[in-house]
Amino acid sequence: MFYLQYSKKYIFSILLTLLTLLGSAFLLFSLYSTQMVPTFYLILSFLLALLASALAFFLTHKSIRRARLILGIVWSLFYLSFTITGGIFIQITYNTIRTVTEPKDDIANLSFYVKTGDTAWSLSDAASYTFGILKVQDRESTDAALSRTVSEQGITLVTAEYDGITQLADALRAGDIGGILLNQAYLSLYGELAGYEDFPSEIRALATESLSHNAIPGTADPESEKSADTADYSDVINLYISGSDTREDTLPGRTRSDVNIIASINPETHKILLLSTPRDYYVPLSISGGVPDKLTHAGIYGVDVSMETLEMLYGIDIPYYFRVNFTGFVDIIDALGGIEVQSDYAFDAGGYHFSQGANQLGGDEALAFCRERYSFAEGDRQRGKNQMAVIRAVIQKAASPAILSEYGNILDSVQDHMETNIPYPLIAGLIRDQLESGASWDVTTYSVDGTGDTQIPYSMSSSVYVMVPDTATVDHAKELLAEIASAS
Repeated sequence: MFYLQYSKKYIFSILLTLLTLLGSAFLLFSLYSTQMVPTFYLILSFLLALLASALAFFLTHKSIRRARLILGIVWSLFYLSFTITGGIFIQITYNTIRTVTEPKDDIANLSFYVKTGDTAWSLSDAASYTFGILKVQDRESTDAALSRTVSEQGITLVTAEYDGITQLADALRAGDIGGILLNQAYLSLYGELAGYEDFPSEIRALATESLSHNAIPGTADPESEKSADTADYSDVINLYISGSDTREDTLPGRTRSDVNIIASINPETHKILLLSTPRDYYVPLSISGGVPDKLTHAGIYGVDVSMETLEMLYGIDIPYYFRVNFTGFVDIIDALGGIEVQSDYAFDAGGYHFSQGANQLGGDEALAFCRERYSFAEGDRQRGKNQMAVIRAVIQKAASPAILSEYGNILDSVQDHMETNIPYPLIAGLIRDQLESGASWDVTTYSVDGTGDTQIPYSMSSSVYVMVPDTATVDHAKELLAEIASAS
């Protein structure tokens, strides 16, 4: 009888110990697979796992005292729950980051529009209409959309070419054409033109063609583009941060970029330069053949055009980007538990008051802080500085141990509102180095300047406000970028 009871206890003890070992193996595998954990911490975790399993065996093996046996069972179940929960959480983290860093299709959405009161409700109804199209701008996308309409719907449309978006609007309003074919991203440009602000509300879409980057003739061959996976991670990392002024639940496709910041990161020295370029900066786009345009308009043609345009301006290579819309911006800061931002001025915006000096901001407050420009004599220049102040605060919060308590909320907030082409190994390596060194980051900011003027940009056909670059500030920005890259 005693032998039978002893055997049962022995088997029970071995079973509990094996379960704790399996839980440890799952947790350790999850930690290892992320590539984020330094070797020292992996070894330490392994030793602690062995100790935890040995403790479970010690408390339950040959246990005569009931209290000790109960303690062993409780400890084993607690430890098993901890390892399984921890392993699952780590796997969720891994999958989330993988999802965010997966290559995204650069989608251009072109729609066939008619007046809101038109009797046509499908493209077939409007098959006899003449559709206005842009003569030069975004012509590759336009031709691709027309070609797909022919192949998929068997409809060949009559088109008429116009020099710009105002001429398209005028022709449709006058009844010279029955509709227009236009990239949806261009609709936001009408808000910059006096007399055309309400034009997007005067039209409705009959059909939309969504074209990926590779489906548009004349775009870059993917094999000739930069390969983020083959980058040298030991060098300085140049990252383009693009902010979209939208409040959609998901990150939109091609759209104007209202935030244009280059983060130049030196992992060796833990120094970061945040370089802001005003949205109205009047510079040639990479696809405009030397004709200047507002920098914000580069986003209409894809994030790669924004990156290439900034590469041309500053003479650097920018292989990576990070895009976020304002909805995601609010969610991410709220998930961080708020941030502390330094303000150069006291001002009111969006129903909030901001004091000169330190301000503790939630997501909506930070958004109001970033968007305001009319309260400052420097207007958009100061807005750019405020945007960099917020990014600096996010970096400092994200590099602090306090982020661990909000980690789950952060993961939930990023998936639908941001995208990046930063390869996972680079992200994992930066996190691993940060955990290993625990170093603080030295973040400096700079914004290039310019002079207000009125010009006709490449993407438009009427005069609008632009900012002509101050070459001295651009040259100084190049010097700062070179200093970050050469710092030791």
